[in-house]
Amino acid sequence: MDRYELRRLDYSLTEDHEAIQSAYREFFKAHCPIEVVREAEPVGFDKNLWERLCGMGGSSMAVPESVGGDGATLVDLTLVAEEVGRVLAPVPWIDHVVAARLLAALGAVDADVVAGRQIVALDPALEAGTGSRLMPAAAVADRLIVRDGDDVVALTFASRPTPVDNIGRLPMAWVDPATADSRTVIGGGLEAAAAYRRALSEWRLLTAAALVGLVEETMTIAAEFAKTRYTLGVPISTLQAISHPLANMAIVVQGGRNLARRAAWFLDNEPDERPELAPSAFVFMAEEAPRHATMAVHIQGGLGVSSEAAATAYLVRARGWPLAAGDPGATAKHIAHLVAERESAHV
Repeated sequence: MDRYELRRLDYSLTEDHEAIQSAYREFFKAHCPIEVVREAEPVGFDKNLWERLCGMGGSSMAVPESVGGDGATLVDLTLVAEEVGRVLAPVPWIDHVVAARLLAALGAVDADVVAGRQIVALDPALEAGTGSRLMPAAAVADRLIVRDGDDVVALTFASRPTPVDNIGRLPMAWVDPATADSRTVIGGGLEAAAAYRRALSEWRLLTAAALVGLVEETMTIAAEFAKTRYTLGVPISTLQAISHPLANMAIVVQGGRNLARRAAWFLDNEPDERPELAPSAFVFMAEEAPRHATMAVHIQGGLGVSSEAAATAYLVRARGWPLAAGDPGATAKHIAHLVAERESAHV
């Protein structure tokens, strides 16, 4: 039997995985209550939380040991991403680690990036744009990585771009590469293009994992509410109109989690075998997260739609985070092309 055959269908975690997940869950539970999330909304970034996260190794874990990192696998990173989504952490962790891994792949990462003292981010759009583009972490990043024709380029600005108010409460900003104060080509040709495509897959994968954590916490909020509210002498959680949607949320969480972990495993071990899995995880969660976050708000009724309700904070991010790279429909088309190319090759 192929030594990988069992692992291709095995989504269980090792003790090390469980330790990573537990450590970051406790970290965010202690340092990122909903009050921190609310206070950071105007910019979408909490500097103190970011420094604490980097001090814990959140930025260095993602890059290879050869450049001063910890060499975490993508499965490891999906576990952290889930916890980022679970608490709506106002830090550009996904953008930074994906961009840092890209820099490492192109031999351009440095100690400041590894340690998180300098934040890096990339343009996650599938197609290389021209002119100004909206980037999800541009308002707080020290360096921005974009594609310019066949080149991968690092941009810096004397002053960071102005944040753009957005439904996902991300530190988004418009970026025009032509106005950058410095422009450094860090890679070109087929190798650089492949590395950038890999980074785009990792961004979508980790965003999908974050949405899994978001939906699970939304489900928990709704379920706890449903257990304490009564109608006709029984908890509303016993009613099919409430219990069935909650069961559907649990199914989506487990399905999205399994898909994300499987995609992570393939990207790490057999990147050319199932390239459609990572974008598929993203499209699945991009569709399901807003639907189930909306249901959680409905379950809470008038309380759920209030601006103070935690469920509302989860809903706006469930709608906004998948749009940070543009229309998720473009990713769905990309999946179709990947599958069609593979089937054509087999024929």
